[in-house]
Amino acid sequence: MKKISLIAAVLFCCTFTAFAQRYCVIDTKYILENVPDYKEAQGKLDAVAEQWQKEIDAKFLEVDKMYKSYQAEQVMLTEELKHKREEEIIAKEKEAKDLQKKRFGYEGDLFKKREELVKPIQDKVYNAVQKLAAQRMYDFILDKSGGVTVIFSDPKLDKSDDILRSLGIKKDAPATGE
Repeated sequence: MKKISLIAAVLFCCTFTAFAQRYCVIDTKYILENVPDYKEAQGKLDAVAEQWQKEIDAKFLEVDKMYKSYQAEQVMLTEELKHKREEEIIAKEKEAKDLQKKRFGYEGDLFKKREELVKPIQDKVYNAVQKLAAQRMYDFILDKSGGVTVIFSDPKLDKSDDILRSLGIKKDAPATGE
């Protein structure tokens, strides 16, 4: 009887293990922060965004000056001139808002620039993750930096440094995230 229950227990464990899924945890934020090309691309992106923001701020400052000038002169202007100045101010403000939307809006210039500079690096990381998953036969790879909430992960499951190594980046310190 003991042999039968022992065999049943072993079979149960083998069956359970056969259905167990392999997984690991990575931190894409940590990985990207340690990719020199990403830091460079992010710096370029920040510089471009700052330049565009200054351009937009100058446009809105011009609108503000026009409005203050209009308010100061409003009592001396004819109705026709008032209407003309109001239209100029409205047109200038629309121009500034349109530029802001063009630069920073959904699928605007900043979005396109990010696609141009950052997406190739993110694609390299994604390909390295896929390669790691195939080599080590992982069923799941969880990213603890994004929307997935990982309350606890054993540090030995964090394979972020393996991804960095596969990208040719040497990192001595273990991955940190918590």
